[in-house]
Amino acid sequence: MSSWTSRSIGRDWQHRFFYLAIKLGGRRLAYLCLYVVVAWYALFSSVVKERASHYLARRFPASGPWQRLRQRYLLILTFGQVLIDRAMVGILGADRIKVKLHGKDDLLSLLGEGKGMILVNAHVGCWQVAMSSLSFMETPVNLLMQREEGDIDRHYFEHAGIECPYHIIDPRGFLGGALEMMEVLKRGEVLSVMGDRMLGDDQNGVMVEFLGGRVIMPFSAYKLASATGAPIVALFSYKTGVDSYDLKLYRTIRVPSGTGRDQQAFVPYVQEFAQSLEEFSREHPFQFFNFFNMWYE
Repeated sequence: MSSWTSRSIGRDWQHRFFYLAIKLGGRRLAYLCLYVVVAWYALFSSVVKERASHYLARRFPASGPWQRLRQRYLLILTFGQVLIDRAMVGILGADRIKVKLHGKDDLLSLLGEGKGMILVNAHVGCWQVAMSSLSFMETPVNLLMQREEGDIDRHYFEHAGIECPYHIIDPRGFLGGALEMMEVLKRGEVLSVMGDRMLGDDQNGVMVEFLGGRVIMPFSAYKLASATGAPIVALFSYKTGVDSYDLKLYRTIRVPSGTGRDQQAFVPYVQEFAQSLEEFSREHPFQFFNFFNMWYE
């Protein structure tokens, strides 16, 4: 299994080219340029071919070479569109993207329990669009996020030149930020974490089934849920049109108090998340953006 990296395969000037295209011609011009760039990457880039192959082989195991080429093109194209949409929100304004939320009342009800809420996201759709749509909860949102040096992708608020609307918790901090995350939930706030990638040592994860193989996913969020009583919500976004996204509550996961310290005790709850992610990948096969080999077998 290969480790993942947050660094873009594109160079800084290439990103700036698309930012300029957005400013000059909006989505139409940026998308037009994207079709050409993606065709080149899909046909000739060995790096892109290798990074896309792991997921596509699991999602479409019976595909032949021509089918795989088409799938690789669609996967990279959708990823590029998501990056353009994310930049466009910051450069041209949030009104350029329409977001429809499924499960708003459920989210408010869960938050009303007063134990905080853990949003477990994944690298699918456009999670930045999802996060920018949570203001209706009128509750501080705290984001566990590690940004690798050399990562040149900008978040929407960086394009807009505004401060980050979330409180960032760095997992490289003391005890992986566990104490800070605990305090966030005790205050009844929202904690957002990624549930599909490991940050740091694999000992912080458990093995679960996903797309016909076994992967390691982190379990710290489920341990926090057991300690605080906070509900866990699997919340994913997906692109539904040229200028529209849907945000859907796929599953609410309840981890009983006193589950203990044995990491294996948390496997059933992490597996629930993995099942939600698998459901998403079957509904939206070209909006799953983990470009590394997650699978151990």
